[in-house]
Amino acid sequence: MASAAWLKLVAREVLAALGRRPGLRGVQRVSAMHIDVPPIKSVANNSYIQGPVDVPLLTKTVGQCLEETAQRFPDREALVFFRDGVRKTFAQFIQEVDQAAAGLLAVGLTKGDRLGMWGPNKYEWVLMQFATAQAGIILVSVNPAYQAPELEFVIKKVGCKALVFPTQFKTQRYYEILKQVCPELEKSSPGGIKSKRLPDLSIVITLDAKLPGTFQMSEVLQAGDSSHMKQLRDIQRSLSCNEPINIQFTSGTTGSPKGATLCHENIVNNANLIGLRLGIDRQDFRVALPVPLYHCLGSVGGCMVMAVHGPTAVFSALSFEGKAALESVAQEKCSFIHGTPTMFIDMLAQPNFDSYDLSTLQGGVIAGSPVPPEIMRKIMTKMNMRHIVNAYGTTENSPVTFMGFPQDSISQRIETVGRILPHTEAKVEDPETGEIVPLNSPGELHVRGYCVMLGYWEDSIKTKEVITDDRWYKTGDIAILDEYGYCKIVGRCKDMIIRGGENIYPAELEQFLHTHPKIEEVQVVGVKDQRMGEEICACIRVKAGQECTAEEIKAFCKGKISHFKIPRYIVFMKKYPLTVSGKVRDSLWLGCWGSGDMCPMAN
Repeated sequence: MASAAWLKLVAREVLAALGRRPGLRGVQRVSAMHIDVPPIKSVANNSYIQGPVDVPLLTKTVGQCLEETAQRFPDREALVFFRDGVRKTFAQFIQEVDQAAAGLLAVGLTKGDRLGMWGPNKYEWVLMQFATAQAGIILVSVNPAYQAPELEFVIKKVGCKALVFPTQFKTQRYYEILKQVCPELEKSSPGGIKSKRLPDLSIVITLDAKLPGTFQMSEVLQAGDSSHMKQLRDIQRSLSCNEPINIQFTSGTTGSPKGATLCHENIVNNANLIGLRLGIDRQDFRVALPVPLYHCLGSVGGCMVMAVHGPTAVFSALSFEGKAALESVAQEKCSFIHGTPTMFIDMLAQPNFDSYDLSTLQGGVIAGSPVPPEIMRKIMTKMNMRHIVNAYGTTENSPVTFMGFPQDSISQRIETVGRILPHTEAKVEDPETGEIVPLNSPGELHVRGYCVMLGYWEDSIKTKEVITDDRWYKTGDIAILDEYGYCKIVGRCKDMIIRGGENIYPAELEQFLHTHPKIEEVQVVGVKDQRMGEEICACIRVKAGQECTAEEIKAFCKGKISHFKIPRYIVFMKKYPLTVSGKVRDSLWLGCWGSGDMCPMAN
């Protein structure tokens, strides 16, 4: 048996090495452990592709994944919260997860109840993520930046019975915000809240200070006894991987947020396939996570990958800080970083960037918005992340559906978001006719597979708008598929600028403008125009110490891009309004949509 195991290990290492050699990228799998490799010949005749199915889907619950990994690596660090100084091995973490799960049952929560987690990246966020999963309680990821009206909406929408938060983070005074919509809180007994505006909410748990009407987290951790632990084990035996376990609210920067409801199967398998494509399953890696936990990239791409494959998840700070992210990589000797383009741009722009030892870095994931090629090149060279991959997905798809390979060529890494993940289908349709478009033609991207959410919580109308009767999810993104199955995201259906009948994709212009030596970051938006319908506005952030003019930018564009793509308006900004997940807020776009032919932001 030992000899067989040794031969398997040698075979895996040989294949991994071959896969990294130029000219041998198409070496085919001989083992299910090798999930899939980049193709070297055409795999598609039109804009439809299906991922491989030889690696079986997992039928485990979130709790089962964590338990198995804790048995395999009991003494390995599971979690590090760098700034807080919190470290937990897998053995410590699973013990505290069970203790917290029993405590939640003790204070009155039951299987199927919804618990809202509202706050920044603290250890207790992850503790609640897995404790709720163990007890069959549905975790609701609440944006830590929400104010009273937004909080009221999401709590009422999903019927949260419990809400967990720290007393304060930066200017956010969570207890005071909650009191605005639940004034009964201050005079209630813990667990006995009766609110007129939030009729489902009865339990509030604070992470730190003991406040009127609340349980303190330490009290919850001590509340469970042997009877609650028995109750917990009974619940675990009854759990199905098809049951809802997480409600992720879409950003809601315009209109009302929608609660994408995900089950165990969704997030367990997405994490498994992310880890396999990255090769995280092959050794003891440490992954830096400057991304927020309330977002899928943090909770699934970070924590669930940790639970399934066993890497150490290193959270750099309570919220994103470029300096803290670099410090955590250097001191914790991380091999991977997951982040959004804006996060990487900020890390690269740190004034003392060259002082950080990033020699342990190998790769990571960049996702959340289109990546300018110049930024990707800088990440690969200056941050030593030779194997960084682009990833694409949506909250509604658990989230990742397309992802690059560590052994991809530079052009594939820069120009595409990779190839479809296993057990997933994708097609590109003409939005007008519903027909699949030819290869290398733009259209709306549709996705189908295990990853598609159960639906928007208690919103069948919105669900039917995006999921067809045969379970295709309509992403609303404009994409192009090539003959090798690689995908390019060229814009959003609603983001496409139509100028005098010409279709213009902001992502294309942003990538071009990033090649200007003075530009640090750029966002391109459409501005209403009486004559042309829409004009182009480029919102630019220049590099520190640089000065630039609109005339200089337009001169740079002339002769390099089509005349109709040259922005009419150039706006210089010191910073963009960002969501907590690092994306540019829709308020930037809305700010550009004035009346007449004058860009309001130019004033």
